Amino acid sequence: MIDKLNLPRHIAIIMDGNGRWAEKRHLPRILGHREGVKSVDIITQECAKIGIEALTLYSFSTENWKRSSSEINGLMNLLHNYLDKKYKKLQNNGIRLNAIGRLDGLPDKVRERLLDIIKKTSKNTKMVLTLALNYGGRQEIIDAAKELVKRAEKQMLSSDDIDEKLFSSCLYTKGLPEVDLLIRTSEEFRISNFLLWQISYAEILVVKTLWPNFRKEELFQAIKVYQKRNRRFGGR
Repeated sequence: MIDKLNLPRHIAIIMDGNGRWAEKRHLPRILGHREGVKSVDIITQECAKIGIEALTLYSFSTENWKRSSSEINGLMNLLHNYLDKKYKKLQNNGIRLNAIGRLDGLPDKVRERLLDIIKKTSKNTKMVLTLALNYGGRQEIIDAAKELVKRAEKQMLSSDDIDEKLFSSCLYTKGLPEVDLLIRTSEEFRISNFLLWQISYAEILVVKTLWPNFRKEELFQAIKVYQKRNRRFGGR
């Protein structure tokens, strides 16, 4: 059993392996993404149930636009359908929806539905589910830097005012706890431009399981591994 007194406050997941899951079964890649949505639903509910404060999922990166138009359209349709179908479940389970990234780059119908549900779930307090959409870690840092420059130009701050706390407040993730556990599925040893600032002291776990096969048992195993780690934060 996991120790509920030693849970990570914030879990971030790089959901990798949907395409490979489909290819192994000689299926279209979009069916792998569709199966991956089931894992999103299960992991979200389990995290909320055991008391995780924040769950952030790498859903669509800025680099994913390089994929075929058919796969991109399929992913956007899946996202829109997920938002439509899971809205009531999010409400009933007290989960607040959040999104990070350059959301203006999303298709209008997806962005409008996303922002609508973010607003409707804004008072929920059990857990924050953050979807990283059209997201890139370097782009996030650049946007934070631009925000600080704007404030400086308006004489709202000087260079001496800039520290880690102020910089963090300009990131997309402002208001969220620091990432404690970063999980990457499908045994790829890359960060892939995800939460570069926020994972400075996160425990990183790479698992062989493809994302569509990552369910409750795999989540609990990941948390058990986290609970065995000795987090020193550079102290020794």
